Amino acid sequence: MKAKHHPLIIGTIILTGTGLITRLIGFVYRIYLSRLFGEEGMGLYQLLSPVLSLSFSLTAAGYQTAISKLVAEQSASERTPSLRPLRAGLAVSLPLSLACNAALFFFADFIAVSLLREPRTAPMLRTLSFSVPLSAVHSCINGYFYGIKKAGIPAGAQLLEQLTRVGCVYIVSAWFLSSGRQPSVTIAVLGLTVGELFSMLMTIAACPWKSSRESSSPPGVLYGKLLAMALPLTANRIVLNFLQSIEAVSIPTQLRSYGYDNLTALSVYGVFTGMAMPFIFFPNALTSSVAVLLLPIISESYALGNMDAVKKATVRTIKYCGLMGFCCMGIFVLFGRWAGTTLFDSPLAGYFITVLGFICPFLYLDTTLSSILQGLGLAGHIFTMNVVCLLIRLGFVFLAVPGFGITGYLWGLLASQLILGLLYLCCLCRFMRAQTKN
Repeated sequence: MKAKHHPLIIGTIILTGTGLITRLIGFVYRIYLSRLFGEEGMGLYQLLSPVLSLSFSLTAAGYQTAISKLVAEQSASERTPSLRPLRAGLAVSLPLSLACNAALFFFADFIAVSLLREPRTAPMLRTLSFSVPLSAVHSCINGYFYGIKKAGIPAGAQLLEQLTRVGCVYIVSAWFLSSGRQPSVTIAVLGLTVGELFSMLMTIAACPWKSSRESSSPPGVLYGKLLAMALPLTANRIVLNFLQSIEAVSIPTQLRSYGYDNLTALSVYGVFTGMAMPFIFFPNALTSSVAVLLLPIISESYALGNMDAVKKATVRTIKYCGLMGFCCMGIFVLFGRWAGTTLFDSPLAGYFITVLGFICPFLYLDTTLSSILQGLGLAGHIFTMNVVCLLIRLGFVFLAVPGFGITGYLWGLLASQLILGLLYLCCLCRFMRAQTKN
């Protein structure tokens, strides 16, 4: 049993250590950006998040997961993994990402005005577009390394991406300030693209392109398996990100309906998404690392019919992630206002951190439960449950925010995370009971 958990423990330590370092760097980076661009600038920058998430969902997310699962399943029965799942994933993902790159670049003005409802995001979208193919390539390669349970390369790429991103923004903004000019928020997007470039180059260099064994299965069978896994995941992610995009774009709009002017609405949105939420997600480095590595572990155990290993990994995950969530909730509730005022010089950020602390037990647990359910082949159930919870949040955005301001959205966020956690647990319990009966 120790051998079974060994890759998960070692991989989690590697990813968690790197994740904590990168999040610490990113945390300081957020403070720097908030003081460099102000609350309104952070709001503008955060408006790009839906576009980036939707692009990643369309071009890479499903293929990374499918590659990881295919490689993990092969490793369960064969000693040496094949690179063919990776090459097949790249053959589909890369053309999609280049098409997305072109669409974002040439239609940036339309997207900025008609969809994001903020013309100032157009030059930022053009810069962002070049990060899409870079992200697709390194995400697919990461999927291969996760599948063979070697987390060192993805962890190193993550750290390199963060360092080059922050370094690029700091150097370029320092040059602007030294010449007496105020840097544009587009510089932050440039840093994001440069970070993706270096991350991609590292993963390409680390991948053993010639040394791995080649599978004897026909290419059509491989592509069929890849697409059978990736397309439902991609469709699910697109639908979810589309709903999240509606949510993100609508929050500033509904805040204006509440009575804020455009500057105040963007500032409140920037504080919430650019300061408070990253702070709450900081401890999620641990649960995210566990989630990434749980997928191939659960997939392999389930493929071998070893339900005892699945149950033990699940129980331990729920116990420790739940405990961590409650500890973090206490810290954020007690020290949230101090953190917002001291670190971000924003009492509003402190208020958000304090209130959002109550979602920690569910937020951290939901991350790992989702990965377990994916490893068990329940992606369709995950999609349905996430849609339900997103619709709940959207209901609060359109019904509660115009009357209660951003507090109305916080209520919706708390309610949706609680409901999502309960739905995940119920789904997992039903599946385990069904397996026991069989």
